Amino acid sequence: MTSLLEQLSEMTVVVADTGDLEAIKKFTPRDATTNPSLILTAAQIPAYQNLIDEALRSSRKLIGEDAPVEEVVREALDEISVIFGKEILKIVPHRVSTEVDARLSYDTDATIEKGRKIIRLYNDAGISSDRVLIKIASTWEGIKAAEVLEKEGIHCNLTLLFGFGQAIACAEAGVTLISPFVGRILDWYKAETGRDSYPGTEDPGVLSVTKIFNYYKSFGYKTEVMGASFRNIDEIIELAGCDLLTISPKFLNQLQETHKPLARKLNASTSTSRVEQIQVDREHFDALMSEDRMAADKLDEGIKGFSKAIEILEQQLAHRLAEVEGGSAFGHAVQEIFLLNDFNGDGCITRDEWLGSDAIFDVLDQDHDGRLTPDDIRKGFGAALALTTN
Repeated sequence: MTSLLEQLSEMTVVVADTGDLEAIKKFTPRDATTNPSLILTAAQIPAYQNLIDEALRSSRKLIGEDAPVEEVVREALDEISVIFGKEILKIVPHRVSTEVDARLSYDTDATIEKGRKIIRLYNDAGISSDRVLIKIASTWEGIKAAEVLEKEGIHCNLTLLFGFGQAIACAEAGVTLISPFVGRILDWYKAETGRDSYPGTEDPGVLSVTKIFNYYKSFGYKTEVMGASFRNIDEIIELAGCDLLTISPKFLNQLQETHKPLARKLNASTSTSRVEQIQVDREHFDALMSEDRMAADKLDEGIKGFSKAIEILEQQLAHRLAEVEGGSAFGHAVQEIFLLNDFNGDGCITRDEWLGSDAIFDVLDQDHDGRLTPDDIRKGFGAALALTTN
């Protein structure tokens, strides 16, 4: 008997949810998707350090030799996303999803500009737009940005989708693809109810995706549904037949090693919706989100989580840039000092966190508030150097 993975691939497009190029080669999916958390994980793999360094050098050259490290790192984030995307597209035959900075999730214009920039970087590398999906958070602002990009021929994958209202708004905006987060929905209900588990047929995430899939097919929406964020293979089995499923290497491996019959659970040709067709404007969207506490909670949590992953990745890139360039530049030194001492990542350094002497801390703390910000360090750096060399 063939494996569950082979059977699933015959009825659903299997997408690899990873930035690990070796995992993608192993499972040979049609598509692949990444996000800052996945790239952050991949960046820890020594074999990929050359890709990181390539992006940093390219960004330094583009931004300028005298540019602050923060500007170089911001540019490098886009470069790294596209470099990983290019490497993935050497393996998968169809598309890769590349994510817009989650910190732009409530800014329509900035999201549009970032989406255009990412596509431009791919195009400059010889990659056609039809091989890339721009991942955008499913806020109202993100959905409106995707609507504009789609009209320009830039295809979008709306992520961090938890609620039915988000799904309707995405379909009406004409987005190419949505990624409802199955496992994170389950997480919320388990925490809310105190239940340890749900069988696959009762899994709240599975039920949510099934409802969205049937609604889309019943009313002829072209937007594809890609279930994401799984917690167990039962969730995947219950969504067999969905347009696409993006699956982590852990579960791809389990599916590959499991041999039993797999039944199609979702079928576009026989889908029927129990919900009448709904039109969603901004007011209705906000109302639907306010009525769905799970969707509102998980969207906010997801944006914060992805944003934090970007901030950590920025810190690591700043550290690596200093290593690549010898750590001699003023801006690099400031960033290095901050990274070494800001233990809790709250954006400031207290005296308890400070690894250096009290005398250096006092020189840097020119406003005497007992806290050091990057700007404090930058302003007081010259005086601190003089103190250490005299």
